[in-house]
Amino acid sequence: MDKEGGFVNRTPLLDGSNYDYWKSRMSVFLKSIDSRTWKAVLKGLEHSVALDEDGNMTDVLKTEEEWTVAEDELALGSSKALNALFNGVDKNMFRLIKHCTVAKDAWEILKTAHEGTTKVKSAKIQLLTTEFENMKMLED
Repeated sequence: MDKEGGFVNRTPLLDGSNYDYWKSRMSVFLKSIDSRTWKAVLKGLEHSVALDEDGNMTDVLKTEEEWTVAEDELALGSSKALNALFNGVDKNMFRLIKHCTVAKDAWEILKTAHEGTTKVKSAKIQLLTTEFENMKMLED
């Protein structure tokens, strides 16, 4: 493996076998881009709805031209994060997230694929605990 030092402009690469290493490095990488980039991963991006003449919300999404400055900033953060995530995975991992349009969705898909859901984690812990309790010391 190449040795790295100093400031890194390159995203860490997830190859399917190094998720824990990748996750910690990618989260720091995203935070180093700017604060809105990491926030986009944590909070996601909800598209705003248009208002009618009376100021009531409708079911129609705003077009990008109608976004406020704050909505534009959130979208930019999500785009930067999604770009980093797309570039930080190998071809096999990319297949899992290639249809994502929001960074939070891509992050959650990768997290679930490698860590599992809460139920899966609990089942794994229970299985390992049972295996450990059933272990016997071998005699020499």
